[in-house]
Amino acid sequence: MRYCFMLLLLAVFYFPAQAQLKATLVRNKLIMEKPVTPSSHASTITALPGGQLLAAWFGGKEEGSKDVVIWASVYKNNQWHQPVQLADGIINDTLRYPCWNPVLFRTRAGLLCLFYKIGPNPREWWGMARYSHDNGVSWSSPEKLPAGILGPIKNKCIQLPDGHLLHPSSTESVTGNVWVSHMEISDSSGHAWKKININCDTFGVIQPTLLSYKDGKLQALFRSRQNVVASSWSADNGASWSAVSGLSLLNPNSGIDAVTRPDGWQVLVYNPTKSGKDWSNGRNELRVAVSKDGLQWKDVYTLEKHAGGEYSYPAIIATADGLVHITYTSDRKNIREVTLSLR
Repeated sequence: MRYCFMLLLLAVFYFPAQAQLKATLVRNKLIMEKPVTPSSHASTITALPGGQLLAAWFGGKEEGSKDVVIWASVYKNNQWHQPVQLADGIINDTLRYPCWNPVLFRTRAGLLCLFYKIGPNPREWWGMARYSHDNGVSWSSPEKLPAGILGPIKNKCIQLPDGHLLHPSSTESVTGNVWVSHMEISDSSGHAWKKININCDTFGVIQPTLLSYKDGKLQALFRSRQNVVASSWSADNGASWSAVSGLSLLNPNSGIDAVTRPDGWQVLVYNPTKSGKDWSNGRNELRVAVSKDGLQWKDVYTLEKHAGGEYSYPAIIATADGLVHITYTSDRKNIREVTLSLR
């Protein structure tokens, strides 16, 4: 009887609280009026002072082509501006590799970081970084991250209370097709790196995204091969993590991203479908979900829903004005930016 009473209380009080946040569209724009490359993918976004935004992605003939470089565009004066190239994979006069998965992050001190990968494929790539002290007007020379360190693999890092940066990362094995996620921690300048392992024994997971809670706990959400979004928790600022487990959210083996808003709400962007015969199956629908506890999630907005096509690899940030800014791949041809008000 007591158990039934508790379930009733949850139904009456908990779920209405989860559902009270509603999404309103503020802006929906393609970043490029005319794409600068035939293919664009894996975007990232960060906020700059004065209400500006900076987005980056990789683009070229197609994913994995040697001409794929990192592009970036600034949003200011109510428009996205002409993209500029931020990084390439040129090793020397005769050797060149594609670039992959840029990640932008601006620290509390104002250091703008660009992390990205260079290499023949995601199993053999290595981590790179550039830094800017003037909000992207100028950048440091590209530097290779230490051996065994990849940097944030797809999604943004978070800055811990002590100033250190916690980077969500993962590896894909050269043989055996093994996926394993881990964390990397650096100082506030993006140096002095250390790797932190996560128990992924029962799941094949990559590309974590990080959430923080008012009780001090951290949560990592993962892309998985098991057709669900997976999760792990830390109670010591990311120094150790629980074993990975599945949530009730569907995931077709596709990239996700999430963010913690200043008011404590967690916001996730994901493809709410199962995987199919081809790798792109299930990426035709993209939604936004919200949660207070990281366990129970409610969809509040549909970004894309089509019979086919690819709308995937989202990136999301939250700003103090109650807005969330989302970028994602638009059918591999462009990058779309959507701003939502969540109230």
